[in-house]
Amino acid sequence: MSTLTTSTPTAVPAPAPAAPPRQLRWLLRLHRPALCLWTGLVVVLAALLLWLGGPLTDASAAAWQQWGACRTEVCTYDQESILRYKDVSLYTSYAVLVLPFLVASWAGASLIGRELETGTAQLAWTQSVSPTRWLAAKLALPAALVTAGTALLTLLHHLAWSAGQGRVDNVKPWYSIEALYAGGPVVVALALAGLASGALLGLLLGRSLAALIGSACATGVLWIGLFILALPRLWPTVTHVSSLREGPSGSGITIAEGLLTADGDRLDIPQYCGSSIDPSCSRLFDHLGAVSFYRDYHPESHSWPLKFMATAVLLAVTALLTALVFRVLRHRTADRRGAAV
Repeated sequence: MSTLTTSTPTAVPAPAPAAPPRQLRWLLRLHRPALCLWTGLVVVLAALLLWLGGPLTDASAAAWQQWGACRTEVCTYDQESILRYKDVSLYTSYAVLVLPFLVASWAGASLIGRELETGTAQLAWTQSVSPTRWLAAKLALPAALVTAGTALLTLLHHLAWSAGQGRVDNVKPWYSIEALYAGGPVVVALALAGLASGALLGLLLGRSLAALIGSACATGVLWIGLFILALPRLWPTVTHVSSLREGPSGSGITIAEGLLTADGDRLDIPQYCGSSIDPSCSRLFDHLGAVSFYRDYHPESHSWPLKFMATAVLLAVTALLTALVFRVLRHRTADRRGAAV
C-alpha cells in the first residue's frame, strides 16, 4: 500500500514595494541648466559686490578726497574711479532687485507649467510619487537654493553700501530703492513669494509661456503693492515741526507734509510757497493762520523696522500662496481621478 505524500506549497514572498524614486537627484538632473545659471549668477554678483565694497569703494573714496582737497579751478582727481563705483553700484543693485522676477518666471514656466504642458507631471503621478509629494519636492529644493542665494547677495549688497557711507559722496541714501530694498531680507521674501506665485500660476494655467508672463506680472503687483503703497505705512512715522521761514524739513521717507495752525489743524501747502521768505507767501500764511510747517516721515532709524515688517508681510503672503498651491493641486488631481472613474 502506497502512501500519498502531499507537499506543502512553498509560500511565495510578497513583492517588495517599489523604492521611491530619488526625487532630489531627478530634480537636479531635470533642472540642471537652471541650477547652473542660478549658481553662476550668484557667484558673479557676489564677486562684483565684494569688488564694489572693497577696492572700488577705496578708490572712489580716495578720488572724492582728492576732489575735496582741490583749491584751484584746474584740479586732478581720479574721476574714472568715481564713475566706475557709480555704475557698478547701480547695475548690481538692479540685478539683485530683478532676482525675484527671474525666480517667479522660472517657477511658472519651467518648474511647473512645462511639466503640466508636456505631461511629465501626470506621468509622475501615476508612478509611486503622489501629487502632494511631487509638489513638495518641487518647491522645497528651489526654495532652499533661492533663500541661500538671495540672502548671500543682499548681505553683500548691504555691506558694500555700508562701506561707502561717509566716504563716497555719491553713495545712494538709505531710503533709495537700491539701498532700502536690495540691501535687506525683503528681496529674499519677495523671491520666495515669486516662487509660490509661479507655482500657483503654473498649476492654474498649465502653459509655460502664459505662466511665465503671469508670474512676472504677479511679482510686479506684489512689488508695487507692498514696497510703494504699503511699506511706508508699516511703521509709525515721526513728525518734525519747523518754522515758516525754514520750510518743511526732515530727511527720510516723507509720508505727508503741510502747514500747522495755532489750533493744530493741518493745511495743504499753497503752490509755490515753500517758506515765508517770499513776502507774498508770508501774507498768504498769515491769512491762513499758519504758524509752522510739519512733515511726517521715516528717519534712518526706521530702516530696519520697515524692512522686517515688509519681510513679515511677504512671508505671510508666501505661506498663503503655498497653501493655495497645494489646495489647487488636490482639486486638480481629484478631478482627474473622478474623470478616470
